[in-house]
Amino acid sequence: MEDSYRKRMMLGQDGNALVQLVVINAVFFIILKFIYLIYNLDPGGAKLFFNKIFSWVALPASADKLLSRPWTALIYMFSDADVFRFIGNMVWLWGFGYVLQDLMGNRKLVPLYLYGGVVAAIFYLVSYSIIPGLKSGAAVASLAGANASVMAIAIATTTLAPDYRIFPMINGGIPLWIFTLIYIIIDFSTGLRHGDYGLYIANLSGAATGFVFVLLVRRGFDGSIWMNRCFDWVNDLFNPNKKHKETRRKEEFYYKVSGTQPYKRIPNITQQRIDEILDKINQQGYRFLTDEEKDILKRAADEEDL
Repeated sequence: MEDSYRKRMMLGQDGNALVQLVVINAVFFIILKFIYLIYNLDPGGAKLFFNKIFSWVALPASADKLLSRPWTALIYMFSDADVFRFIGNMVWLWGFGYVLQDLMGNRKLVPLYLYGGVVAAIFYLVSYSIIPGLKSGAAVASLAGANASVMAIAIATTTLAPDYRIFPMINGGIPLWIFTLIYIIIDFSTGLRHGDYGLYIANLSGAATGFVFVLLVRRGFDGSIWMNRCFDWVNDLFNPNKKHKETRRKEEFYYKVSGTQPYKRIPNITQQRIDEILDKINQQGYRFLTDEEKDILKRAADEEDL
């Protein structure tokens, strides 16, 4: 049953946040590239494209410019003009995002992606406002791409489970922290050719956002709840027939039971019950299942084998 759940997540079942993020990034990239190709038909069209089109979706380093295009604080993290950077970001987003969904459920990914991008935008603007070496280039510098948001997801996933094993067929699996280290080295070495130290500050702030997000969740503060409620409210506006039902999960149990249990309840296995458990994995992660729910999945898998 767990393998079935993983296949559904990979193939993109309804409401898969990871697939939605990749699709949104891909749509923005294709649209921008299409416009770029049209501009590039004329001599000097590439420069005109960046001045007239891309500058309105990239985050400007100047606060004065940002006031005339405030939407860039959100759109920039979905906009990219570099093919190899876009492909690399999507590959890392899929890898780290898939693990994060497995550990924390489906409803943490998009809020963390947005948190990482917004915090990176704030620090990027502040760095160009207060650092003397960057002030002179604020009029022409800009930030684009999903680097900071992906960095937030990568660090959050690694903070949550640094020893998570990938490719188990290779000597028992490679720890997740090794992939994260490789990703950080590639990301920062790629930024060297741009010579934009504000970019490093943005990526570092995105990484810090991922770390703080997991730290706060462990302490009982989930910053994704209010954002998911907003998403649900907007979704219900366009789908009034679907009523969103919020379920509350009991975090800890403090019942004191001495001796053996008087009886053991064995719940019936129904398709509806299995679907409810799979939805709970989708929303919260496998580790939040109760012993009873894990037992139901195991018994269902055994019955399928028979």
